[in-house]
Parts: sequence; C-alpha cells; structure tokens
Amino acid sequence: MKFPKIHTLKEIAELIDCEFVGDSNFPVLGMNEIHVVESGDIVFVDHPKYYDKALQSAATIVLINKKVVCPEGKALLISDDPFRDFNKLTRYFRPFQGINVSIALSAEIGENTFIQPNCFIGNNVKIGNNCLIHSNVAIYDNTIIGDNVIIHAGSVLGADAFYYKKRADGFDQLLSGGRVVIENNVGIGALCTIDKGVTGDTTIGEGTKLDNQVHVGHDTVIGKKCLIASQTGIAGCVVIEDEVTLWGQVGTTSGITIGAKAVVMGQTGVTKSIEGGKSYFGTPIEESREKLKQLAYVKKIPDLIEKMKRYDN
Repeated sequence: MKFPKIHTLKEIAELIDCEFVGDSNFPVLGMNEIHVVESGDIVFVDHPKYYDKALQSAATIVLINKKVVCPEGKALLISDDPFRDFNKLTRYFRPFQGINVSIALSAEIGENTFIQPNCFIGNNVKIGNNCLIHSNVAIYDNTIIGDNVIIHAGSVLGADAFYYKKRADGFDQLLSGGRVVIENNVGIGALCTIDKGVTGDTTIGEGTKLDNQVHVGHDTVIGKKCLIASQTGIAGCVVIEDEVTLWGQVGTTSGITIGAKAVVMGQTGVTKSIEGGKSYFGTPIEESREKLKQLAYVKKIPDLIEKMKRYDN
C-alpha cells in the first residue's frame, strides 16, 4: 500500500508514538507485508526468528520490537508492539469509510455494464466495460474489476484477511488495507469469496474462471486462464501460475507456488509448492500416477496377509 504522499521517518514515528533510528527526513513511501515490500516501504516484525529476514528484505523501514543494528541505507521504528502499530498506520492511511447507499458516489462503472438488484458497490471501486454483476454481490472498497467480467449471485469481493495474533484476552486481527484486482474476461461463480490483500493486492488474472463456492485468501495471485472448480479453498499469499486447473474441493496451505499448467485432482491437499506441467493427487500431495499406484498396492494388502497366514500354517 503506497501512501498518498511521501512522509518522513519522523512523521511516521509521531503517528505511532515510537522511537526511530535513522535520518528524521528519511523518506517513507508506503507499507507492505514482507513478501511484497519495495524500497520506501515499512515492514513489521515482532519475533526474533524473523528479524534477519525483515532487516535484509527490500523494505527500507523496519518496524521492530528490539533495538538492533540498523542496516546501511535503512531506518528503524522501535515499537513495543509492532503488530498494534502496523494496525495504527492502516487505520490512518486506509480508514473505514461507511456509506448509506448501495452504490458509492465515488465508484466508477464502465459502459454496457449491468448491475442487478441488491448489489453493494463500495468506495473507489472501478468496474470496466461489458460486465455483468448478478444480484446480491458485495464489492468492497477499492476493488478493481476489468472488462467483460461476470460475477454471479452472492459473491463477496474484498472481505478482510484471515490474519490474527493470539493475545492473552483473545485474537487481535491484522487490519486489511489492500485491494482485490480482477483482470479482463474473468468469470466468478455464485457464492465465491475473495479476500483483499493485507497491504497489497489479491489478483485474479485475465481469462481465469472460478466455479461456485470458491474461496481465495488474502494476497494470493492467480494467473491467466486458470480453471478452479467448486468448493476449492486457496489460502493467503499463494501464487498460482498461468493455466493451472484445480478440481473440486482442493485445499492449499499458505505461501506456496503452483506451477504453470499443473492439474490438481479433486480433494487434494496442496501442502507444498509443486512444479508445473504435471498432474497431482492426494494428501499428502504427490504426482497422480505415483499416488494411484500406491492406492493399488494398498488394495493388495488383504491378499498378502492371507497368503502369509497360509504360509505360516
């Protein structure tokens, strides 16, 4: 998430009431999670296990809960609770803006686009030309939709990321200030849910088609011309490359990559990154031919046991 203007390190430190290390005029351009940070971004880290990763990332401002040696060319924000203060920044730069109309006045809707009754179109939403939005669709703030997109009834675009920190009194949510971006010629079935990025974009590439009841987690990037069948659940921060097929009831873990033109058979649990151009099946996931061989061998176990019993007698 980029800020509307460049801020100084001192200004950001004052917003969250914390110390800083570095030039007070050090430029701050935005804030992002570690997998999408760029120069000028703030990244937060609150566990020693990830200190080095954050300090060595592309981010040039690190919001951290310990005074450490500041890498050259970077700056630090020293906080007793980086998670809390990252949320403060999200509230400040991307505050919730309630509206009392079905289609926000700031929404932009292209030519020949039809929006059926009982839809909600939030602030700063952009919808391209020749789209069809069926009834009872909710499109949250800042969502971007290209041309020739079809969204079927009951789908929700832009809900918050499922991202929590456990506290003594319960779970504290990391606020979502990102977007959903739907490219041209995408089809989204009924009752699909696509969460916005925490600070970046959840993206569905051109020509991709989602069946009914598909869930896409925060900051996931789906490539072009993918097919994703019903009841598939895709976790956050997943990269699905072009022309991937996921059949029904596939589930993934977060932070993995599914290679281009991979085919994942129904009810498979994608627990790790997989290469493209191959077919996969099962949990734990394996190439489908190997998995089917194993299942065939399992069926032979009762016969082998009977043979062993006869041999022993």
